[in-house]
Amino acid sequence: MATVFALREKWAKGETVFGLFASLPCAFAMEVVATKGIDYICVDQQHGVTDYRDMIEMARAIDARGIVPLTRVPANEDWIIGKNLDAGAQGVIIPMVSNPEQARKAVAACRYPPKGERSNGPARAAIVMGTRDQKALGDGVLCFPMIETREGLDKVDEIAATPGLDGLYIGPSDLAISLGLGPGLDRSEPEHVAAVAKILAACQKNKIIPGIHTGSPKMAKHMAGLGFRLVTFGGDAGFLRAGAERAVAELYGS
Repeated sequence: MATVFALREKWAKGETVFGLFASLPCAFAMEVVATKGIDYICVDQQHGVTDYRDMIEMARAIDARGIVPLTRVPANEDWIIGKNLDAGAQGVIIPMVSNPEQARKAVAACRYPPKGERSNGPARAAIVMGTRDQKALGDGVLCFPMIETREGLDKVDEIAATPGLDGLYIGPSDLAISLGLGPGLDRSEPEHVAAVAKILAACQKNKIIPGIHTGSPKMAKHMAGLGFRLVTFGGDAGFLRAGAERAVAELYGS
Protein backbone atom coordinates (compact mmCIF):
# COMPACT_ATOMS: atom_id res chain seq x y z
CA MET A 1 0.00 0.00 0.00
CA ALA A 2 1.47 3.34 -1.04
CA THR A 3 1.07 6.42 1.11
CA VAL A 4 1.29 10.10 0.37
CA PHE A 5 4.87 10.06 1.62
CA ALA A 6 5.85 8.28 -1.61
CA LEU A 7 4.84 11.43 -3.48
CA ARG A 8 6.67 13.65 -1.03
CA GLU A 9 9.83 11.58 -1.47
CA LYS A 10 9.72 12.10 -5.23
CA TRP A 11 9.21 15.82 -4.81
CA ALA A 12 12.17 15.98 -2.44
CA LYS A 13 14.25 14.62 -5.33
CA GLY A 14 12.83 17.20 -7.75
CA GLU A 15 10.76 14.62 -9.63
CA THR A 16 7.28 14.93 -11.13
CA VAL A 17 4.44 12.65 -10.11
CA PHE A 18 1.89 11.68 -12.75
CA GLY A 19 -1.67 10.56 -12.25
CA LEU A 20 -5.24 10.14 -13.43
CA PHE A 21 -8.64 11.53 -12.58
CA ALA A 22 -11.39 9.01 -11.96
CA SER A 23 -15.00 9.92 -12.66
CA LEU A 24 -16.57 6.46 -12.98
CA PRO A 25 -18.04 5.19 -9.68
CA CYS A 26 -16.41 1.79 -9.90
CA ALA A 27 -13.69 0.18 -7.78
CA PHE A 28 -13.04 -2.43 -10.49
CA ALA A 29 -12.32 0.35 -12.97
CA MET A 30 -9.64 1.57 -10.57
CA GLU A 31 -8.04 -1.86 -10.51
CA VAL A 32 -8.06 -1.90 -14.31
CA VAL A 33 -6.48 1.52 -14.85
CA ALA A 34 -4.05 1.38 -11.91
CA THR A 35 -1.04 0.40 -13.98
CA LYS A 36 2.67 0.75 -13.22
CA GLY A 37 3.93 4.30 -13.69
CA ILE A 38 0.87 5.98 -12.22
CA ASP A 39 1.67 7.72 -8.94
CA TYR A 40 -1.81 8.86 -7.91
CA ILE A 41 -5.45 8.55 -8.87
CA CYS A 42 -7.78 11.39 -7.94
CA VAL A 43 -11.42 10.46 -7.44
CA ASP A 44 -13.41 13.36 -8.87
CA GLN A 45 -16.39 14.22 -6.69
CA GLN A 46 -16.88 17.61 -8.31
CA HIS A 47 -17.51 16.74 -11.95
CA GLY A 48 -17.33 12.95 -11.88
CA VAL A 49 -20.40 10.82 -11.17
CA THR A 50 -18.90 9.72 -7.86
CA ASP A 51 -19.81 10.49 -4.28
CA TYR A 52 -18.34 9.90 -0.82
CA ARG A 53 -19.24 6.21 -0.62
CA ASP A 54 -17.87 5.61 -4.10
CA MET A 55 -14.65 7.35 -3.09
CA ILE A 56 -14.10 4.98 -0.18
CA GLU A 57 -14.44 1.83 -2.29
CA MET A 58 -12.37 3.34 -5.09
CA ALA A 59 -9.67 4.40 -2.63
CA ARG A 60 -9.51 0.86 -1.28
CA ALA A 61 -8.91 -0.46 -4.79
CA ILE A 62 -6.33 2.24 -5.51
CA ASP A 63 -4.55 1.50 -2.21
CA ALA A 64 -4.41 -2.19 -3.05
CA ARG A 65 -2.64 -1.42 -6.33
CA GLY A 66 0.10 0.55 -4.58
CA ILE A 67 -1.06 3.94 -5.84
CA VAL A 68 -1.88 7.01 -3.77
CA PRO A 69 -5.60 7.93 -3.67
CA LEU A 70 -6.51 11.62 -3.78
CA THR A 71 -9.91 13.20 -4.27
CA ARG A 72 -11.26 16.40 -5.71
CA VAL A 73 -13.93 17.43 -3.25
CA PRO A 74 -17.14 19.02 -4.54
CA ALA A 75 -16.66 22.24 -2.57
CA ASN A 76 -14.38 24.08 -0.17
CA GLU A 77 -16.28 23.04 2.95
CA ASP A 78 -14.52 21.92 6.12
CA TRP A 79 -16.85 19.01 6.86
CA ILE A 80 -16.55 17.65 3.33
CA ILE A 81 -12.76 17.91 3.34
CA GLY A 82 -12.39 16.41 6.82
CA LYS A 83 -14.78 13.54 6.12
CA ASN A 84 -12.88 12.57 2.96
CA LEU A 85 -9.51 12.73 4.68
CA ASP A 86 -10.82 10.65 7.60
CA ALA A 87 -12.04 8.08 5.06
CA GLY A 88 -8.56 7.58 3.64
CA ALA A 89 -8.12 10.08 0.84
CA GLN A 90 -4.49 11.10 1.23
CA GLY A 91 -4.95 14.53 -0.25
CA VAL A 92 -7.62 16.87 -1.51
CA ILE A 93 -7.86 19.09 -4.56
CA ILE A 94 -10.23 21.94 -3.77
CA PRO A 95 -12.05 23.67 -6.65
CA MET A 96 -12.64 27.37 -7.25
CA VAL A 97 -10.28 28.87 -4.68
CA SER A 98 -10.08 32.52 -5.66
CA ASN A 99 -8.56 34.44 -2.74
CA PRO A 100 -6.34 34.03 0.33
CA GLU A 101 -9.32 33.74 2.67
CA GLN A 102 -10.62 30.71 0.77
CA ALA A 103 -7.12 29.22 0.71
CA ARG A 104 -6.81 29.60 4.49
CA LYS A 105 -10.20 27.92 4.86
CA ALA A 106 -8.97 24.93 2.84
CA VAL A 107 -5.80 24.64 4.91
CA ALA A 108 -7.74 24.85 8.17
CA ALA A 109 -9.93 21.94 7.07
CA CYS A 110 -6.87 19.76 6.34
CA ARG A 111 -4.63 20.50 9.33
CA TYR A 112 -5.11 19.73 13.00
CA PRO A 113 -4.72 22.45 15.64
CA PRO A 114 -2.72 24.60 16.06
CA LYS A 115 -2.10 24.70 12.29
CA GLY A 116 -5.77 24.31 11.40
CA GLU A 117 -9.21 23.42 12.67
CA ARG A 118 -9.64 19.82 11.55
CA SER A 119 -11.62 17.67 13.96
CA ASN A 120 -9.95 14.49 15.20
CA GLY A 121 -11.45 11.23 13.96
CA PRO A 122 -9.21 9.52 11.38
CA ALA A 123 -11.45 6.45 11.12
CA ARG A 124 -9.94 4.85 8.02
CA ALA A 125 -7.03 7.24 7.60
CA ALA A 126 -5.28 5.83 10.67
CA ILE A 127 -5.40 2.36 9.12
CA VAL A 128 -4.14 3.53 5.74
CA MET A 129 -1.37 5.71 7.17
CA GLY A 130 -0.48 3.18 9.86
CA THR A 131 -0.64 5.74 12.67
CA ARG A 132 -2.95 7.90 14.74
CA ASP A 133 -0.25 10.51 15.24
CA GLN A 134 -1.82 13.87 14.44
CA LYS A 135 1.37 15.35 13.05
CA ALA A 136 1.73 12.57 10.50
CA LEU A 137 -1.98 12.54 9.64
CA GLY A 138 -2.50 16.29 9.62
CA ASP A 139 0.75 17.44 8.05
CA GLY A 140 1.01 14.43 5.76
CA VAL A 141 -2.14 14.84 3.70
CA LEU A 142 -1.99 17.05 0.63
CA CYS A 143 -3.86 20.35 0.33
CA PHE A 144 -4.08 21.62 -3.26
CA PRO A 145 -6.45 24.53 -3.96
CA MET A 146 -7.37 24.99 -7.60
CA ILE A 147 -6.62 28.21 -9.45
CA GLU A 148 -9.21 28.53 -12.20
CA THR A 149 -10.87 31.94 -11.93
CA ARG A 150 -9.87 35.46 -12.93
CA GLU A 151 -9.81 36.50 -9.27
CA GLY A 152 -7.69 33.50 -8.37
CA LEU A 153 -5.23 34.38 -11.11
CA ASP A 154 -5.08 38.00 -10.01
CA LYS A 155 -4.45 36.97 -6.39
CA VAL A 156 -2.30 33.92 -7.02
CA ASP A 157 0.79 35.35 -5.32
CA GLU A 158 -1.18 35.95 -2.11
CA ILE A 159 -2.83 32.52 -2.34
CA ALA A 160 0.49 30.76 -2.90
CA ALA A 161 1.91 32.40 0.23
CA THR A 162 -0.76 30.82 2.46
CA PRO A 163 0.92 28.79 5.22
CA GLY A 164 0.06 25.10 5.13
CA LEU A 165 -0.54 24.71 1.41
CA ASP A 166 1.29 21.90 -0.37
CA GLY A 167 0.71 23.33 -3.81
CA LEU A 168 -1.70 24.80 -6.32
CA TYR A 169 -3.52 22.88 -9.03
CA ILE A 170 -4.50 24.54 -12.29
CA GLY A 171 -7.89 23.83 -13.83
CA PRO A 172 -7.08 24.84 -17.44
CA SER A 173 -10.62 24.68 -18.79
CA ASP A 174 -12.27 26.92 -16.20
CA LEU A 175 -9.23 29.16 -16.33
CA ALA A 176 -9.73 29.45 -20.09
CA ILE A 177 -13.39 30.32 -19.58
CA SER A 178 -12.43 33.03 -17.09
CA LEU A 179 -10.07 34.47 -19.72
CA GLY A 180 -12.88 34.56 -22.28
CA LEU A 181 -11.49 31.69 -24.35
CA GLY A 182 -14.19 29.06 -23.83
CA PRO A 183 -13.73 25.59 -22.29
CA GLY A 184 -11.05 23.05 -23.16
CA LEU A 185 -7.76 21.55 -22.01
CA ASP A 186 -4.23 21.79 -23.45
CA ARG A 187 -4.47 25.42 -24.51
CA SER A 188 -1.93 27.32 -26.61
CA GLU A 189 -3.46 30.82 -26.63
CA PRO A 190 -0.86 33.37 -25.47
CA GLU A 191 -3.03 34.68 -22.62
CA HIS A 192 -3.61 31.17 -21.30
CA VAL A 193 0.07 30.28 -21.58
CA ALA A 194 0.92 33.47 -19.68
CA ALA A 195 -1.64 32.69 -16.97
CA VAL A 196 -0.21 29.18 -16.48
CA ALA A 197 3.30 30.63 -16.30
CA LYS A 198 2.19 33.15 -13.67
CA ILE A 199 0.75 30.40 -11.46
CA LEU A 200 3.85 28.27 -11.90
CA ALA A 201 6.07 31.20 -10.92
CA ALA A 202 3.99 31.87 -7.80
CA CYS A 203 4.39 28.25 -6.72
CA GLN A 204 8.12 28.25 -7.33
CA LYS A 205 8.57 31.55 -5.48
CA ASN A 206 6.77 30.15 -2.43
CA LYS A 207 8.40 26.71 -2.67
CA ILE A 208 5.13 24.82 -3.05
CA ILE A 209 4.24 22.15 -5.61
CA PRO A 210 2.80 23.32 -8.95
CA GLY A 211 0.12 21.00 -10.27
CA ILE A 212 -1.91 20.98 -13.47
CA HIS A 213 -4.58 19.01 -15.30
CA THR A 214 -3.81 18.04 -18.90
CA GLY A 215 -5.66 16.13 -21.57
CA SER A 216 -2.85 14.01 -22.97
CA PRO A 217 0.46 12.36 -22.10
CA LYS A 218 2.17 14.67 -24.60
CA MET A 219 0.98 17.80 -22.82
CA ALA A 220 1.70 16.21 -19.44
CA LYS A 221 5.33 15.67 -20.43
CA HIS A 222 5.52 19.24 -21.69
CA MET A 223 4.18 20.62 -18.40
CA ALA A 224 6.59 18.47 -16.40
CA GLY A 225 9.38 19.92 -18.50
CA LEU A 226 8.26 23.42 -17.58
CA GLY A 227 8.48 22.58 -13.88
CA PHE A 228 5.09 21.22 -12.89
CA ARG A 229 5.49 18.49 -10.29
CA LEU A 230 1.96 17.04 -9.99
CA VAL A 231 0.54 16.39 -13.43
CA THR A 232 -2.66 14.63 -14.45
CA PHE A 233 -2.46 13.13 -17.93
CA GLY A 234 -5.98 11.78 -18.43
CA GLY A 235 -8.90 10.02 -16.86
CA ASP A 236 -10.75 6.74 -16.74
CA ALA A 237 -13.80 7.88 -18.72
CA GLY A 238 -11.70 9.50 -21.43
CA PHE A 239 -9.54 6.42 -21.85
CA LEU A 240 -12.62 4.19 -22.05
CA ARG A 241 -14.22 6.42 -24.67
CA ALA A 242 -11.02 6.72 -26.72
CA GLY A 243 -10.52 2.96 -26.68
CA ALA A 244 -14.09 2.33 -27.82
CA GLU A 245 -13.80 4.91 -30.60
CA ARG A 246 -10.57 3.34 -31.86
CA ALA A 247 -12.16 -0.09 -31.87
CA VAL A 248 -15.25 1.14 -33.77
CA ALA A 249 -13.06 2.95 -36.29
CA GLU A 250 -11.09 -0.23 -36.88
CA LEU A 251 -14.27 -2.29 -37.10
CA TYR A 252 -15.69 -0.10 -39.86
CA GLY A 253 -12.37 0.58 -41.51
CA SER A 254 -12.45 4.36 -41.04
